[in-house]
Amino acid sequence: MKAIQMSSFGEPEVLKLVEVEEPVPGENEIRVKLYYAGVNPAETYIRAGGYAFFNPELPYIPGFDGSGVVDEVGSGVTRLKTGDRVFVASALAKRKTGTYAEKVVCDVTAVHKLPESLSFEQGAALGIPVTAAYRALFHRAHLKPGETVLIHGASGGVGILALQLAKYVGAQVIGTAGTEENMEIVRKSGADAVLNHNQADYLKEIPSITNGAGVDVIIEMLANVNLEEDVKLINKYGRIVIVGNRGSLDFNPRLIMAKEADIFGMAVWNAPLDEYNESLVAVEAALKMGGLQPFVGTILPLEEAAKAHTQIVSSKANGKMVLEIAKN
Repeated sequence: MKAIQMSSFGEPEVLKLVEVEEPVPGENEIRVKLYYAGVNPAETYIRAGGYAFFNPELPYIPGFDGSGVVDEVGSGVTRLKTGDRVFVASALAKRKTGTYAEKVVCDVTAVHKLPESLSFEQGAALGIPVTAAYRALFHRAHLKPGETVLIHGASGGVGILALQLAKYVGAQVIGTAGTEENMEIVRKSGADAVLNHNQADYLKEIPSITNGAGVDVIIEMLANVNLEEDVKLINKYGRIVIVGNRGSLDFNPRLIMAKEADIFGMAVWNAPLDEYNESLVAVEAALKMGGLQPFVGTILPLEEAAKAHTQIVSSKANGKMVLEIAKN
């Protein structure tokens, strides 16, 4: 089968299209014929080498997320059958190959039914983004119905799904984006208010948007830029969850003391397995009820995986980037 493989760590050019043997599913494993694979920033860090959470043996086929149909099931598998439409979310699961390939084999717990209402492109946009969004909102921030949440970068892969999950449980959502196009995406995804984070002092609009009630939860995608303002903005006893960061900062923590606010770090890789599996059960339920509609941005062919890695770290987020592996 065709697959993207890396034999060394380094720049995107280490990602090569090769022919490898098809993996064979064992006990409690499933093989999926993939139509699309999701591309995540974490995969670029892994490719570069030295990623704290995951350092694979080489040669290595990247990719944790994908969508397609069940191709073969191993012994002991009863939940899914050959031909089922599925999405793969294998960040914490045992797997034999990555999803940048025509087929993937992984533990049955990593494979979930994809409703007919979602396209295969959308299925590949779940995985890491949706489990990160769920963990940030519910395992870290403990978001409650009726609370107000600010989501920075709400037009990105994680941001859109966090927005939809928050709305699904009855929260009020303020989302930010950097262009009119992306702001419209955030509006269509259900945000109660949308702000342009490229405008000066854009956060000063929040008191009027909330009628002075303020913000209970903040989902932060770029902490080195926004965290100091987040602390000024958050309500007393509020919760800030750091999902992304690209640098350091220097600020006075006195406001955190005064507000007794909590600042949480979040990484999907740290999730206890029971919490990770819980998030996927909840996501499956939300998908069945129509509460989640992933937005797919750029679609590139599998052989352009190197280009995808270059784009995902250099361009502004606009939905989820996926690789097309086969026509469905």
